[in-house]
Amino acid sequence: MSGLSQHSAPLLPCTQPTLYFIGVTTGGSSIMKIFPHWSDLLGLGADIRGYDLPLHAPANMYRRIVEHIKADPLAMGALVTTHKIDLLNATLDLFEVLDPNAVLCDEISCISKEAGRLIGHAKDPITSGLAWQTFVPAAYWDHTGAHVLCFGAGGAAVAISVYLAGLTDPADRPRKLIVVDLAPQRLEGLRMILAKLKTDLAVETIVNDDPARNALLMAGLPAGSVVINATGMGKDRPGSPLPEDAVFPRGGLIWELNYRGELDFLKQARRAAADRHLHVEDGWVYFLHGWSQVIAEVFRITLTPAIFDALNEAAAGYRV
Repeated sequence: MSGLSQHSAPLLPCTQPTLYFIGVTTGGSSIMKIFPHWSDLLGLGADIRGYDLPLHAPANMYRRIVEHIKADPLAMGALVTTHKIDLLNATLDLFEVLDPNAVLCDEISCISKEAGRLIGHAKDPITSGLAWQTFVPAAYWDHTGAHVLCFGAGGAAVAISVYLAGLTDPADRPRKLIVVDLAPQRLEGLRMILAKLKTDLAVETIVNDDPARNALLMAGLPAGSVVINATGMGKDRPGSPLPEDAVFPRGGLIWELNYRGELDFLKQARRAAADRHLHVEDGWVYFLHGWSQVIAEVFRITLTPAIFDALNEAAAGYRV
């Protein structure tokens, strides 16, 4: 396994099949320790290389890594995190194919190659749905009347929204989805994506970056509601979208999308769990589904439930 490759380091030719990980702090991810075991388990004989870029990096940095992946026959593809929108905007002309979710969401989280073509995929609507199903019971919304409150309107929030909008059974959809973000343009982008889907899911978007107002919004939720931290706070930047005295919905399902970092939001939810009867979920299962779906795409593997269970077991000892 290669060590962390900084964006300023030379992109050396691969000496074996290699999966790239394009992110911000890739060296801190558990995947750097897990991947060699998964490679052995799946018989890939592959390496992983992390490639760190600053938030909203210059276009030439994104182009440099994507051009390398496209040109090197042993560079099999990549998982992209944090930079999903910026990378696609900077490198769109390098891709021969975008999958339907990439076109819909205007981002890519996975790069693969087939028959000389570079393919961009947006896997998050699939992976967020798989993770969602592990803690939200089937037909949950039929008897709760609960809402979903999502802090953040970036790529992960868009993916979850697309997944929810695509659920055909009303019993599996929340009565209302509320998305809060400090950037009006991100909320407008989310509304435009959902408009393309012609969903009847009730969606409210709110421009806000005041934790006190977020607490008021959460206090108004029906019992059993889902509250999601999709802001990146607690991992990519410090803090939580909520103040310390925020009151979680009784019986709520609380989802922190990260599994590593300071995780202030997760700690707040866990402290309140017993008193408010909360189910608190971190981002570990989301992480496993995200990586296993990309690896299956890049290396052309049929990912069965039995294979996923084996990957999960192999990864269990490497949680940060």
